[in-house]
Amino acid sequence: MDVSDQQTGQSDEDSARLHALGYAQELKRTMSAFSNFAVSFTIISILSGCLTLYGFGMKTGGPAAMIWGWPLVGLFVVLVGLGMAEVCSSYPTAGGLYYWAAKLATRNGPAWSWFTGWFNLIGQIAVTAGIDFGAALFLNAFLDLQWGFSATPGHTILLLAIILVAHGVLNTFGVRVVAVLNSVSVWWHLLGVLVIVGVLVFVPAKHQEASFVFGSFVNQTGWGSAPYVFLLGLLLAQYTLTGYDASAHMTEETKNAAKAGPRGIINSILVSLVAGWILLIGLTFAIQDYDGAVNSATGVPPAQIFIDATGAVTGKFLLLICIGAQLFCGMASVTANSRMIYAFARDGAIPGSKIWHNINKRTQTPTNAVWLAAVGALVLALPYLWSATAYAAVTSIATVGLYVAYVIPVFLRVRRGDSFEKGPWNLGRWGKPIGIVATGWVVVIFVLFMLPQASPITVDSFNYTPIAFLVVLGGAALWWALSARKWFTGPKVQGSAEELAAVEKELKELG
Repeated sequence: MDVSDQQTGQSDEDSARLHALGYAQELKRTMSAFSNFAVSFTIISILSGCLTLYGFGMKTGGPAAMIWGWPLVGLFVVLVGLGMAEVCSSYPTAGGLYYWAAKLATRNGPAWSWFTGWFNLIGQIAVTAGIDFGAALFLNAFLDLQWGFSATPGHTILLLAIILVAHGVLNTFGVRVVAVLNSVSVWWHLLGVLVIVGVLVFVPAKHQEASFVFGSFVNQTGWGSAPYVFLLGLLLAQYTLTGYDASAHMTEETKNAAKAGPRGIINSILVSLVAGWILLIGLTFAIQDYDGAVNSATGVPPAQIFIDATGAVTGKFLLLICIGAQLFCGMASVTANSRMIYAFARDGAIPGSKIWHNINKRTQTPTNAVWLAAVGALVLALPYLWSATAYAAVTSIATVGLYVAYVIPVFLRVRRGDSFEKGPWNLGRWGKPIGIVATGWVVVIFVLFMLPQASPITVDSFNYTPIAFLVVLGGAALWWALSARKWFTGPKVQGSAEELAAVEKELKELG
């Protein structure tokens, strides 16, 4: 059998699996296993999450909380990822988490699916907002340093809007272009970390002592409890290590999805854990003036650290590497977010579902869903115009929303026990204990990141994460109680085998 025959056979197997789950092959299945991994790795983006929340970490626990919080959080994230990967292998569909919840629930499947989907939706939109918001902050810092474009909230929101429009336009050109850029992004991130850490090791005239990097605890939150502040500081790691569900959402476009999707989830977490810890340690050793970095006029402490340690020219070059990575990350986040919206709308669970489920016949991509993702992210970031802590709140919303959605299917898989139908990639007898620990951890962070992050609590310092969830999920709950429970039955099948084949034939002819 030659390579083309093998590829055709695998394609037929992937399509047959998707048909068994009830869906037609509407999206182009062109992504390799590496491209699938690349999407999740790009969205995790250590050069985005680690660096955009580094200033938050400097005030909330300082070096000790950032350096030791990273592997602590990483351990639990791996467990959550393992549980998700096992379920992904059984159900490789773009719906991902909410589809899994419907299939795994022994009763009340539609309700589990509905709320998992809404947690995922708000988390996806918030993580897109957080990533591109971070890119706008860093870009504003560069423009301020280079041309005096001051780092004000208004300027940052303007840059955010421009970035989101650019990512929306890019995502209308089809998955092939995005897949290529995501593959480039992997190397940009890995080489970028090596360059940044290498420069910060060899160029600065002096470095911090190891005792400072691994043992210095800083509390500028206003709270008196060191353990509480340390726990709040875990947001940096927990927020950064999100987005790997993208590998699940892209499975309908991935070859050998039942194995490539789970591997994309796990490999993206593991590579990010190693590279991210190296980045955090290297950056912290290079701090020259701690207070000066925290209070930098650029609003971006890592930018000040780069300049203090290496000089203006080299510092701005390192800043550009970070901005490039963050723009790659935001692009991939819009892609994954749009696929989740498309799949959820396909099942009628979003207002205006017919609009958001619409496929661009020329590119075979959910163009309308792309723009909903972009506009939703902009709306969620607007409170930054009047709230200094809005960025931390957006990252809290993303973290809580995504991790609750991540762990619900894992919890339901544990409840299923031996009746769970395992896919070709599975955890064997370790599935249940891993799922139990993962669920417990998410319960902890759900409470933790709803709590106040600064004291005294004022309009400027208020953590509006609970309000965002109350508005969106309260609305979803009300919709469910008054209407959706009567008609939403969970993920819909698109038709019989013959009807699915007819849909695919029409798309091929149009293509």
